[in-house]
Order: sequence, then C-alpha cells, then structure tokens
Amino acid sequence: MKKILIYTMDGKKMCFLHALMNAKQLKESGHEVKIVLEGMSCVLPKELEEEQNRLYLSLKEDGTIQGVCLGCSKTLGVYEDNEKAGLKFLSDMYNHAGVSNYVNKGYEVLIF
Repeated sequence: MKKILIYTMDGKKMCFLHALMNAKQLKESGHEVKIVLEGMSCVLPKELEEEQNRLYLSLKEDGTIQGVCLGCSKTLGVYEDNEKAGLKFLSDMYNHAGVSNYVNKGYEVLIF
C-alpha cells in the first residue's frame, strides 16, 4: 500500500475529474489517497457542488479531499464559494497549500 497525495493545479474540469477518478481507483486498490486543491483548480468546487457531482461529493465527504488553497481562493474570488462548500482552507506554505507535510509523512505526490 502506498500513500499518495494528488495535488491539483489545473482549472480545467476534465483534468480535475481525471484526478478524482484516479483517486477513487487508487483507494479501491487499497492505497491511502489525499487530494489538495491549489492554483486554478480552486475555482472548480462551485460548479461541482451546483451539479451535485457524485464522485466529487463522495471524495469530499469521506475526507479524501483535504482542502483548498486559502491564497488562491481569495485571489481567484472563490473564497466564499469554497467556504460555503465546507472545504478546509490550507495555508501552510506562505498562505498557500504546500506538499511538505505530506512528503514528510511518506506521501508520493502526483500533480494534475
């Protein structure tokens, strides 16, 4: 079993959905998986919440989705949307969501 962090940066919905599908498949294979939203991917939760995307909601509800970047949420004007979605704001890297804490815990990082 591996520990994997999926670090999403891209704001394209299709790319993000593939990150979610990979997370689900890896979890079903017995791996420990976490997802962090950073960069442009911070704009996607609003759309996925509105359409009630089942995959996104299930990964949010089971804690796979760790949270969303605080700095990018504010800069991109989606802070309130992400707060409403109940996402945790991450700011451990100069007000952004870093990977250091995960790497220190043995996570392999995949960037989407």
